[in-house]
This record gives sequence, C-alpha cells and structure tokens, in this order.
Amino acid sequence: MHLIPAIDIIDGKCVRLTQGDYNQKKEYNSNPLEVAKAYEDAGIGRLHLVDLDGAKQKKIVNLKVLETIASGTGLHIDFGGGVQSDEDLQAAFNAGARQVTGGSIAVKQPARFEKWLQEYGSEKLILGADVKDGQIAVSGWQESSDRELFRFLSDYKAKGVSYVICTDVSKDGLLQGAAADLYTQITEQFPDLKLIASGGVAALEDLKELKAIGCWGAIIGKAIYEGRITLKELAEFNA
Repeated sequence: MHLIPAIDIIDGKCVRLTQGDYNQKKEYNSNPLEVAKAYEDAGIGRLHLVDLDGAKQKKIVNLKVLETIASGTGLHIDFGGGVQSDEDLQAAFNAGARQVTGGSIAVKQPARFEKWLQEYGSEKLILGADVKDGQIAVSGWQESSDRELFRFLSDYKAKGVSYVICTDVSKDGLLQGAAADLYTQITEQFPDLKLIASGGVAALEDLKELKAIGCWGAIIGKAIYEGRITLKELAEFNA
C-alpha cells in the first residue's frame, strides 16, 4: 500500500482543516518545501498536495508551491484544489504535478472531466470522491451534491477512471480512525479501482487496517503533524 502524506495549502503555508471547515484552520509550517523534503528523506515517494485556496475560489491559487516542491524534490505529486479549466489542468502538469485530482469538476462538469480522461489517460487523473452522508461533497466540501457515492464511482469506472481518492468528510481531521467499513464496501464492489483512503488516519494501526482491506494507498495528514505517526514509523511501514 502506498503511503501518501498530505500537504494542504492556504496562503502558501501548510495547514490542516477539521472536516473541511475553513474556520477550523491550524497552521503547521510556513515552508511547504521543508515539509516535503522531510517526507522524501524518510523514503516516502508520493505527496498529496491540495490548494485549499483554489478549492474555495474554483481556480488554482497556489501554483508556485507546486512548482517549488516539484522542482525541489523527486516526489510523485498528485495535485488538487481548484482545477476547473483546461488551462488550470495544463498549468498543474507544467508546474510538475504527475497526477491531478478532480472532484468538483467531475460532478459539475462531467463532460470536461471525461474529455480530460480521454486526452491525458487514466494514469494522469484521479477522481476525487469526497463523501458526506453518502453523497458527494464539492467545492472544498462547502457544498453537497445529489450524486450518491456508489453510483458516482460506478459511472466513472465505466468511463475509464482507475484511481479514486475517497474522503469521508465526517472523519477528516478528527484523528478518530479511518472509515474502514466504507472502504471495505468500495473495495468489494470495485476491486479493480485503485482506492486511496483519506481522512481520519490517527495511528499506525489504521494504516495496517487499510492495507488489509486492500486499499491501494492511504493519505496521512494531521497524524504526522501532531506526532501520532512518526516519519520513522512510516519509513519502516514502507520497507
């Protein structure tokens, strides 16, 4: 299972929100490159980079952070947050993103997201499926949609999606464990999808559980910043 630390950006700084609430923001580091290098030094190869300003403004805002980390490390970066136009998608790839996560756009502009899948291929695009009470949440979780999670996954799998990041919004940032039951249902129903679990990881045991479920990857955020999981533990888990 791939371990994927998350760096969430507001005003160019590393922050974490709780359940997507911009009013519950905690700043951890003003130098995202420093954080990314620490992950790389621990033997981690991937990074989930989220432009929270972009998610709110529906356009990329923190492109410079992506450029800096991509040029300053060898990390495989998947980038999300505010990628809503062809220009933004190309800008993200030009800045060094290896993959781009599309969540809101897959709900609101499905034809555009399908076009991207056809043009760039399923290895370059990750479907963002952020779920709140069984429905897909969009725009940095500020809005709900009428799309039911399993129908949403089924539709996009049929359109060629290979990678999915699924975040249970109710778990995110609370350090109370991941949504194991939800991920078990997804892996059983869609065994071919490369499922990346996100939200709630609080301890090494959570990662072991997600690996046993069959998740392709797991995103770890606040647990690292808060010292619940050390980089040494992640390196040993990866070994």
